[in-house]
Amino acid sequence: MDQKTQIGKFIALILRHKPQVIGITLDEHGWAKVDELIAGIQHKYPHFNKDFLEDIVASDNKQRYSFNEDHTSIRANQGHSIPVDVELQEVVPPVVLWHGTGEKYVSSIDEIGLIPKTRLYVHLSSDVETAHKVGIRHGKCVIYQVDARKMYEDGYHFYLSINHVYLTKAVPIQYLHKQ
Repeated sequence: MDQKTQIGKFIALILRHKPQVIGITLDEHGWAKVDELIAGIQHKYPHFNKDFLEDIVASDNKQRYSFNEDHTSIRANQGHSIPVDVELQEVVPPVVLWHGTGEKYVSSIDEIGLIPKTRLYVHLSSDVETAHKVGIRHGKCVIYQVDARKMYEDGYHFYLSINHVYLTKAVPIQYLHKQ
């Protein structure tokens, strides 16, 4: 793994799960001060600077991060395990959404549905290809079709992150169809 990837993963750990590993705190909306983030990361990667951070954010194919308007603060767009309000927009979902997972999780999902586990939300994709890319990271991929519109009509809430990931608190088994 190249150093850019290593640092990108380290940033994800900090902004989604453990800001304390570099001695920073996030505000209630998940924002960290860029200068504090850089200073904290420089203890592990001394050459890290704002240009390097800007490059990581700009080149991230999953658009994991956002800067505020003047680039003095940064946050992860979703995927948090710590309680933050990233000001998600509630939306009416498409008729169908998709969830990719590893085969090792199928028996649990078939029994209790999709739950966020250590995260705040279940992550859903608008297309099968993206769900497959997510699922393959966990071993042999299994895809679930989610009856999202039916869930919404039944009173469940859906949110759309800035990087186009659909989020919901849980998906009960009656809305899931294994592909």
